[in-house]
Amino acid sequence: FAELALKVRAAAQAPRGLIGARPRHDPPAADFNPNGRIVAIGASTGGVDALMSVLSAFPAMCPPTVVVQHMPASFTKGFAQRLNQHCAAEVVEASNGMPLEPGRILIAPGGPAHLELRGRRRPVCLLSPGELQSGHRPSVDALFSSVAPLGERAVGVILTGMGRDGAAGLLRMRAAGAVTIGQNERTSLVYGMPRAAAEIGAVGQQLDLSVIPAAILAACSAEASRVDLAG
Repeated sequence: FAELALKVRAAAQAPRGLIGARPRHDPPAADFNPNGRIVAIGASTGGVDALMSVLSAFPAMCPPTVVVQHMPASFTKGFAQRLNQHCAAEVVEASNGMPLEPGRILIAPGGPAHLELRGRRRPVCLLSPGELQSGHRPSVDALFSSVAPLGERAVGVILTGMGRDGAAGLLRMRAAGAVTIGQNERTSLVYGMPRAAAEIGAVGQQLDLSVIPAAILAACSAEASRVDLAG
């Protein structure tokens, strides 16, 4: 009950426009050319709206993206379908062995498994049964830790959420050379996960939610640099 009360209080105190608001972005760039980086995003309380805002700003040919949003198993497929209706890119619930491809956003299914990545040349999804990590399954820490071996070929993003899930994994990603981004306190519904990550030095850039999509795409644009996944 204490956690529920905290969530309700945070929602009541959130800045107007963050809860249930329609994302307001310029149309995604049709000519965006990804550079090979993979994007991993973690979110919890408040993440439904935050993810809608970020992902709806991605172009159809967006960087390969994997997402863990803390959510009961019965809701993740519907969440992916809802996102798919509002995004230029394809959004689907991840399945075991599904490859990461430009233009596709994969949502971790709720349930008995963690979403992890396997493979360096052509990473694919692995649904790995296991115990809770950082109090959750699927866990953001499990995803980020599995992405860390890609080093500079990855971008890690931690959004609004309660607790510490994702902080340790994001630190591993940053230590390996990945670009890391955290949502700032002003625009977070609950500044728990981003704060925990920032406090241990895992966040390279701490940004307003409204500019996070542009920061991700800048890091993943072929105009900036090309990343060789075969390395």
